[in-house]
Amino acid sequence: MDALQDARSAAARQQWRRAYEAFSSVGADELAPTDVENFAEAAWWTGKLDQAIGLREGAYARFSAAGEKLKSARVALKLSDDYAGRGAFAVAQGWFANAERLLEGEPECAEHAVLAAARAARHMFAEGNLADAIAEFERAAEIAGRFGERDTQLLGLAGKGRALLKSGQIERGLALMDEATASAVSGEIGAYSTGLIYCLTISSCNDVGDYRRAAEWTEAANRWCDRLDVTGFPGACRIHRAEIMRLRGDLQEAEKVALAACEELHDFERYITAGGYYEVGEIRRRLGDFAAAEEAYAKANELGSDRQPGLALLRLAEGKIDAAVAGITRSLQEIDEPLARLRRLPAQVEIAVTAGDLRTARAAAAELEGIVDQYKLGGRRAPAFEAIVHLATGRIKLAEGDADGAVPELRRARDEWKEVGAPYETAQARVLLGVAFRRAGDEHAAAGELDAALSTFTRLRATLDAKRVEELLGRQQARRTFVFTDIVGSTKLLETLGDVKWKKLLARHNELLRARIVECGGEIVQQTGDGFFAAFDNPKAAVQAAVAIQRALDEEIVAPDVRVGAHIGSAFSNDGDLNHYGGEAVHLAARIGAAAGPAEILISRETLDAVGPGFRLSEPRAEQFKGFDEPVDVVSVDWR
Repeated sequence: MDALQDARSAAARQQWRRAYEAFSSVGADELAPTDVENFAEAAWWTGKLDQAIGLREGAYARFSAAGEKLKSARVALKLSDDYAGRGAFAVAQGWFANAERLLEGEPECAEHAVLAAARAARHMFAEGNLADAIAEFERAAEIAGRFGERDTQLLGLAGKGRALLKSGQIERGLALMDEATASAVSGEIGAYSTGLIYCLTISSCNDVGDYRRAAEWTEAANRWCDRLDVTGFPGACRIHRAEIMRLRGDLQEAEKVALAACEELHDFERYITAGGYYEVGEIRRRLGDFAAAEEAYAKANELGSDRQPGLALLRLAEGKIDAAVAGITRSLQEIDEPLARLRRLPAQVEIAVTAGDLRTARAAAAELEGIVDQYKLGGRRAPAFEAIVHLATGRIKLAEGDADGAVPELRRARDEWKEVGAPYETAQARVLLGVAFRRAGDEHAAAGELDAALSTFTRLRATLDAKRVEELLGRQQARRTFVFTDIVGSTKLLETLGDVKWKKLLARHNELLRARIVECGGEIVQQTGDGFFAAFDNPKAAVQAAVAIQRALDEEIVAPDVRVGAHIGSAFSNDGDLNHYGGEAVHLAARIGAAAGPAEILISRETLDAVGPGFRLSEPRAEQFKGFDEPVDVVSVDWR
């Protein structure tokens, strides 16, 4: 009897470890149905979910046998949550229906408030029916208030806030969630309700780009978690902690926290655990550990989470442009919710620009800005959203060749990410700003931005990003696809046409080639009188640009024959400027271009291997080039 009294006392104080130990020492026959229910709660909070479910099912059976409909319904709703968290949705629905049946026809009571809150959550998360969700959350809060059920009253308040926010009523939604969370943190409600309210509030802050508010509530939530001395569900708060740590640039420690949280939470809530593994993937991608990132994304997918946009950005970083395009495109086709699209659209802009698809990039940027304008705080965009929009705009202007227009956009993105306190994202903006300054002719400003970005990436141990910046600063070799074009028989054309007509023809030629190179994501390194030297990050985009050039010229009434050559390889940038390359790969690309015939596209076998299928090709032939000891295998691309 002393042990049972100790267990009951510990459960009343939510000292779940002590309660579990005490209940475990008491014989099953000595436990009343309410004791079994509390024993289940103690098992749940100490990470023993299987035992908790078994005990709850036992408590349900005892309450049911005793004719205690309300208590049976209360346990049935908890079991519905348990099974839903594990992904056993049919079983969860069975227990939910059981609770509905038990409460049907009963006088209104606190259990009806819990049922209404559960219905509201289903409307919001499973169906996306925000109007019905708001109505049910209001009903839950109203009933709970009348019966003194403070936990459900605050959950109803927070749930309504979340639904309002998702429907675009940002300030009303956040105000309700702040109110509910402030009450929860005071300790006046149970631990489970407090944890749910924290999750709703922090997730909502992240969704609307209010990272400062998210960080404040995350700090409060984790102080609460650490005081609980329990395992399992509090792992959700620790996943939020990892997200904030990643944003603040503490990548390695964030990875440890996220992994520990996923292990702790795994059996309790598959969907939140999936989000945790996605966060692990995001951290590892920034650290440059691509194999481990892919493993984490796969785990997230296995548990039911969409891996985008992280997986598409991973493919982009690996140089698998087609896979990146396919992944982000498919993800956006499957999602209608504005906030979910907002998380993916910046990635689509980056991927489309790299793939040379500026039309798609512009459309994604326009949609991104439209969504951001729907989710303003205090009449203005959140700094993080401002940064995302300006970065996307600057990225596109840079790809269009408008360096002067890109500079102010990228400068604003840099400053806004600094205001947020996100060093990795700030460094990313600095890299693009440095490139824009360089193309605008301000090498001193470019070097300042690139040096600052390199320092940040090195400190964060983002090794691949640091290497990329070193390439831009001329301290590493850069691997690119180099393209040379040349008008065949230009001297004879000049003699035939005369100066005036030749200048018009050359101007039109220059206009067509420059546009096709830029549209496909290429950088014009140098214009060589009657030809171009361009560099591409994506080898397939380089060949696509060559095909587009030949087709554009073919459509003209009068146009010169142009030969195009391409080769992929590593080259040093001269004087730290990636617009001035040198090295063997550049020389070989030039030799291949010179060996092409009129209206021919000639590429090296190495380039073909990097490009993959998708083009009609001639049989390979070996060419001996001046300055190269061994013959080089080349193929001709049939652009017609």
